[in-house]
Amino acid sequence: MEGLGIVGDFISGGATYILPFLFVLTIVVFVHELGHFLMGRFFNTKIETFSIGFGREMFGFNDRHGTRWKFSWVPLGGYVKFWGDETAASTPDIDALESVKNDPERSRCFHFKPVHQRALIVAAGPFANFIFATIVFAALFSIYGEPRIGTRIGEVLENSPAAAAGILAGDRVISIDGDPVTEFDEIRAAVMASGGDPLSLAVDRGGAPVTLQIVPAYEEMGGPVGGENKVWRIGLRPSGDEGNRTLIHHDPASALYRGAKANVDIISQSLAFIGRLIVGREDASHLSGPVGIARTSGEVAANLGLLSLIQLMAVLSVTVGMFNLFPIPMLDGGHLLYYAFEAVRGRPLGERAQEFGFRIGLVLVGSLMVFATFNDLAKLL
Repeated sequence: MEGLGIVGDFISGGATYILPFLFVLTIVVFVHELGHFLMGRFFNTKIETFSIGFGREMFGFNDRHGTRWKFSWVPLGGYVKFWGDETAASTPDIDALESVKNDPERSRCFHFKPVHQRALIVAAGPFANFIFATIVFAALFSIYGEPRIGTRIGEVLENSPAAAAGILAGDRVISIDGDPVTEFDEIRAAVMASGGDPLSLAVDRGGAPVTLQIVPAYEEMGGPVGGENKVWRIGLRPSGDEGNRTLIHHDPASALYRGAKANVDIISQSLAFIGRLIVGREDASHLSGPVGIARTSGEVAANLGLLSLIQLMAVLSVTVGMFNLFPIPMLDGGHLLYYAFEAVRGRPLGERAQEFGFRIGLVLVGSLMVFATFNDLAKLL
């Protein structure tokens, strides 16, 4: 009964969770689909529908090119439907394409475009997410500044791996496994990526270099917006002294560079996590789906404010772009894989092969969504 009460609280708190979630997801989805749309328009492709959400239409309008712009009832994604598409995943409608062959506007059909144009239209969605995230990060870094926390240690937690290794408050971490570090986030990233392998930390202790060996521990901890997660930790907290904290306001050029670097960092950390997950060195319970994103969005909005919610939106945009580039049929990366085969073979894959691939992709993506949602609900309970 307690578990049902928690779920009930989640559902009843619609304004707390659902509205921030829809705000974040709608913008990220719109940006992604806008990338497909604009590149399609650039190549004079006939576009029938631009939809935010799936299922029945709530409301919409037709533009002067005949494209139906609409919001649909299931707000968990979106799609751009080109002339000749059978589904929202841009699978070709074979019967429709037969009639298009004799149409004087055949050249405007997506499926009769040269393979390089189709590839660019498909790739434009994920890359729109990356560009959007870069701009958001750059704006935050330029207007509000980029907070940086140095590597001087303020506290070593009792009975932690850091305490066992002999790290002391006041030490300044210089490098980890020979790689220089200047920000505390770099220490966190190295520990998270360690998978529990020993790390060699070089620290500056009163002007003298000291090298220490430390073995991260897998511990359960509360996130900044609630919930429990198991993560690799060593038990260090940064110094709060003014000299260890800086707020850097970037000029537009350096802000864009840092924004692009933030994209690269998120992607590299995500791929590293997936790699550790595949080899069994990471906990699959960390995977989150729509429920987890909704909960995080609501708690960020309530506890950390609008700026943090916008930052979360940028992170989610990078993640959506990266996920869509995975070579799984039904995703953008699956389409690009098909086009790569077509470019090499000189002709597209057969209809049955493509249909079989899309079914496999649907099962994989559907299974992942179910598993991630199960994880989210388990955390609520």
